[in-house]
Amino acid sequence: MDNRPAESHLAPVELGKSYRLINHGPTVLVSARHDGVEDVMAASWCCALDYAPPKLTVVLDKATATRALVERSGRFVIQVPTAVQAGMTHAVGNRSLHSEPHKLRECGVELFGIEGHDLPFVAGCSAWLACRLVPEPHNQQAYDLFIGEVVGAWADDRVFRDGHWHFEDADPALRSLHYIAGGHFYAIGEAVVVKGSES
Repeated sequence: MDNRPAESHLAPVELGKSYRLINHGPTVLVSARHDGVEDVMAASWCCALDYAPPKLTVVLDKATATRALVERSGRFVIQVPTAVQAGMTHAVGNRSLHSEPHKLRECGVELFGIEGHDLPFVAGCSAWLACRLVPEPHNQQAYDLFIGEVVGAWADDRVFRDGHWHFEDADPALRSLHYIAGGHFYAIGEAVVVKGSES
């Protein structure tokens, strides 16, 4: 097994294929920064929306500190945490920066930067999508539904390359998480490929 951190395996993903990073329905981490304040939260409801330009949707509850940072900065990152990050993912999804100013440190979150993007990226994930907020005030207020245009995408090339996930060939620790309820996740399983349809 290659024990180097995921960031040393970081490879750009073509924006036209960035939807593939979340198309399998993983639990995601949402991170944002504004005026020197950073936060990370977990979200189960994140979905690809469009190809060109690539867009996605994510539900951000009004009570979360991350949502306020997204609204104020107009930018955020969606990242795909790995199976080994289940504890951290659950913790940031159940603790609030509003009441715990040291939440990120106490939850074991490490952040890093990517040149050209003034955003906090969560270390150790398998994929990262930098997004510009597409303001839709009615959807945001009525449904907590936020739209992001993907302006940059990267993945850990040990598990995503050539436009496809390769979970079955990678270390199981790199598999994505799929949240059910009550601290119960599933890690993604084996691939089922329809012959003649690969692209």
